[in-house]
Formats: sequence, structure tokens, C-alpha cells
Amino acid sequence: MDIEQKYSVNHYLVAALLNYVDNKEIAIPEIQRPFVWDATKVRDLIDSLYQGYPIGYIVTWQNPDVKLKDGSTSTGKKILIDGQQRVTALTAAILGHTVKNTDYEDVRIKIAFNPKEERFEVSNPAIEKDDTWISDIAPYLNGQQRLREIRDTYCSKNLDMDDDKFEDILEGLKDIKKKEVGVIQLAGNLDIDAVTEIFIRINNQGVPLSQADFVMSKIAANESYGGNLLRKCIDHFSHLAVKPEFYGKLEKNDSEFVNSEYFPVVSWLRNENDDIYDPTYVDILRVAFTYKFSRGKMSDLVSLLSGRNFETRVFEQRIEENTYRELKAGVMDFINETNFKRFIMIVRSAGFCHTKLVRSHNVLNFGYILYLKLKSRKYTFEKIEKYVRKWIVMSFLTGRYSSSPESQFDYDIKQIDVRPFEEFLNDVEDAHLSDAFWNVELIQRLDTSASSNPVFNVFLASQCKMNVRGFLSTDITVKDLIEQRGDVHHIFPRQYLKDNGFTKGQYNKVANYTYVQTEINIKIGKKAPLDYLGYVVNNQCNGEECKYGGINNISDLEKNLEENCIPKTTSLMSLSDYQEFLLQRRVLIAQRLREYYFSL
Repeated sequence: MDIEQKYSVNHYLVAALLNYVDNKEIAIPEIQRPFVWDATKVRDLIDSLYQGYPIGYIVTWQNPDVKLKDGSTSTGKKILIDGQQRVTALTAAILGHTVKNTDYEDVRIKIAFNPKEERFEVSNPAIEKDDTWISDIAPYLNGQQRLREIRDTYCSKNLDMDDDKFEDILEGLKDIKKKEVGVIQLAGNLDIDAVTEIFIRINNQGVPLSQADFVMSKIAANESYGGNLLRKCIDHFSHLAVKPEFYGKLEKNDSEFVNSEYFPVVSWLRNENDDIYDPTYVDILRVAFTYKFSRGKMSDLVSLLSGRNFETRVFEQRIEENTYRELKAGVMDFINETNFKRFIMIVRSAGFCHTKLVRSHNVLNFGYILYLKLKSRKYTFEKIEKYVRKWIVMSFLTGRYSSSPESQFDYDIKQIDVRPFEEFLNDVEDAHLSDAFWNVELIQRLDTSASSNPVFNVFLASQCKMNVRGFLSTDITVKDLIEQRGDVHHIFPRQYLKDNGFTKGQYNKVANYTYVQTEINIKIGKKAPLDYLGYVVNNQCNGEECKYGGINNISDLEKNLEENCIPKTTSLMSLSDYQEFLLQRRVLIAQRLREYYFSL
């Protein structure tokens, strides 16, 4: 059986490669940040070429030939998917091009050369004043300065340098442009899975680009339908969401983006500090694509951006054009201030008041997809709020997107697309939130020592939503303690259990965790519940000194224990009761979670 060759390998002179880049035959997409290499790495790259060492293959992906509306065929350009930093470094050092740094400022990276030592260095003020150095090799390599001019200047200042030897050395420097670079060109008709597999096999670090990176590459390389600016919008939004202070540098340094339609739409982030949901560029792509195209697999977006007709397997311009238009619309809906803030409001209204309670971006991603989808279908905001809140909590509790999230996204969005959402939600609840789930599975999932356990985090969110007080607190709430970055403490004190031979895995059980004010926890120390909670019951609630918090009557104490799902009999417990305590508390937490979910 003949197996089709999936790629070709060519060797280009550095000069030819840079010419292809200048003529845009090879497109360099800015995926996340424009240029992240330290200048010393640029120096090392030039030195490797000078010494005749290999600098590794670069990888391009031939965009497929696309059938145009008039019936003719357009040849796709090559997209650089691995080697962006190396090629950009070459354009900077050899051609003298500026590069954009992480603040989107245009900067020059000048590489200096010492002919006497045949050594390269990053140019600096000291080197510029040192006559033994050529402070910038670019003017010579790009043809702006002639060899004779440089020789006369250099040798007049360095009388010990022989003219002929200098010329030989400079010819060797110029030979950098004649060194070969290997280019692996992936075929345009390959699907994303094949491209990813090839990339893994040929990448010497064995680290694949994500499919979202491939998407960003395709978007950034497309100027016909504004993909280059759309890529910037996605990147800048995700950057501003984390660092609002970046706004000033963006406004100053990226005039192309500032003058685009996107800038006013993202500008609200300059005053935004909420960090419950700081989406990455991957999150933005996933949400916008799944919402607009009702597909969950990023590989499908790569194909659609190329214009692939899934039925005929032909690449068509109209599909490519429509994909960019719809993806742009999805991104614009994602970054819309009203949409984003209302979604965050829904998340917070479920009790998720802090990032430590939100351990899965995929849950929030699908929650936002659901919000945008229901809004586009004209659901009332009351219903949107209710459904999104329940879906997010259900997803956290069941681990819906913890494995194979793309496949689950694909299934869920297709179900939502073909029938009323409330019908689908009822089916999911019947299938996954049965009595067995609440009475058995959830209790078992709480038998863990991981404080980041998503079920326990939902329990904390339920406490925040119901505004309950911290353990033994009269006024300070669990929400207050979480927002002030307080820590969870042990109801059966850690040191008490440790001193009695319990291991870390035994005393660090989530059913033993609760939020309590630090000063109360210090007073508790390593006492058994029988001692400190027994004192609260028998002494503190009978008019004696308040040692452990300010609760001083039994009914308020019982309410506080009930708020924190702590068994009332805990005040009678000591070491031998620890395992029974854990079981009882897991049962109480599971019951609370059931009440909480169906109250949303």
C-alpha cells in the first residue's frame, strides 16, 4: 500500500529564507507574545551560524489551495508554526528590522562583532565606544554598508589589524547569509491531528503546539478577512484581563490595534480587577467557536478557517470567509463588557467568591458558552441566570469536563442546539444527580485529603452564597475569611492527631476542614474537640469566659454547627471518635450540597 508523503524537507539559504519572509511567502504569526527571546539568544543564534553549527529545523504548514468564488483556485501561503523566534531573530540581527517586545514597543536588537576575537555580543553603550568592535552587523549584512567602508574605518582605528585578514574575516561574517536552514513543509491537505502528530515527532523537545496555537497561527496569517487584527484582539483581551495596567502601553505602542474596531470594545478592562475568570487566548477561542459553530473540537475550527467543506472535503473560499465572519462575531460577543460582567455576576451569585474555589476553566468556559447561547435564543435573564448557575455547579460536582473536555463540549453543545435547554438539563439531572449520587458517590468523593477537591470547593461556595458564619464566629462569615485569604483549619486539630500517631493523609481530610478565624484557631491549639468544644457547650454558653469565639448560647452554637455541617455530638468526641466524625460530616456536607443545588 502506498502511503502518501505528509511533508517535504528543503534547505534554504538564510538569505533566501529571509527573502521569503519579506515577500510574505512565509507568514510569521504572532501567537501569544511578539518576541520573547532574550537578546543573548539572538547573539547565540548568529554565533552558531557563523561557526557552522545547525540551528534546527523550522516547520511551515502549507495552507490548502482554496476554491474561489469564480471557480479558480488560490494557492495557500506557508505559515510558520515552529521557528518564529529564530526567524524573527534573523530578521532583527541581519536585516536590522525592529521587533515588538512584550510591551508592544518597537525595539532594535543590535548584535556586535569583534573581528580580532571573532566574537559576537549584544551591543551596548560600552561596545559602541570600543573601537575593537563593529557595534552593529546589520548594516553590513543587509548591504547598507560596503566592506571597503567598514575596513577603512576599522583598520584606521586598529592599526594592528591586517587589511587582508580583516576582509577575510568580514567575508566569513557575510557568509552567514549563505548558511543553510532546514525547512520542513507540512502538506496543506493534512488534518490538524496529523499535523500535531508530525509536529510531536519532529520537535526535538517532544512538546507539541496546542491546537489553539495552530488556530492562532492561521488567524494571524490571514489579512484578507482581518485575521491579523482578530488575533491581536484575542491576545490583548487575555493580557488585559490579567494586567489592566497594560492598557497604557497598548494605547501607546500598538497604533494599528488602537485604530481598529476592537480597541473600544476591550478598553473597559483598563479598570477591571475581578479575577474570578481571567480567560486565556485558548479559553476565548474555545468559547467563541463552540458558541457560534456548535462544535466542541478545536481541530474543526482549524479546518473551517482553511475553508474545508466537511461533506465534499474540498476547500472553499465562501466557507473560509464565513468562518472568519462568525468567529469574529463570537469573539466580539465574548469580550462585550455587558456579557462578560453579567456572566461573572452569575458565577459569583452561586457563591464562587474567590479564584481558589474555581479550579476548572473548562467549567467556566462552558458556562459562558451556555450564557451566550441562551441569550442568543432570547431566554429571559432570570432563566439564563438560573440555568447557567445550575450547570456550573453540576459540572463542578460531577467532574463533567475533567476528562476529554473537547468531546464533552461537542456532545453538550449539540444537545443544546437541537432541543430546549431545560429538557436537556432535566435529562442530565436524572442521569447524573440521582439519589445514589447524593447519598453514596458524593460522600465517597469527599473522602480525600486534597483541599482543592472540587466537591469541597462547591461546599465552600454554598456557604458563601448562604452567607454563613465561620466556625465559632459570631459575625465573621466564611465568605469574609475566604476573600481575606484566610486558611482552612482542622476541627480535630492537626497537632492533636499528629501527636497521637495519625499520618498526614489521615489528619488532612477535607471533612476535617473548616474556615475559622485565626485567633480562635490559635486558642484551640491542639486540644481535642471534647475539650475546646465541650468548654463552649458547658462553660461558655453558661455565662463563663468566652475563650473560643464569642458564641455564648446553645441555640446560636447549634445553628453555627449546622451552618458548617459539623455534627452536634462533636463536643463529646475525642481520638477514638475521629473516623465516625469524618463519616458523619461527609454525610452532612452531601446533604447540604443537595439542598444548595436544588435551591439555585
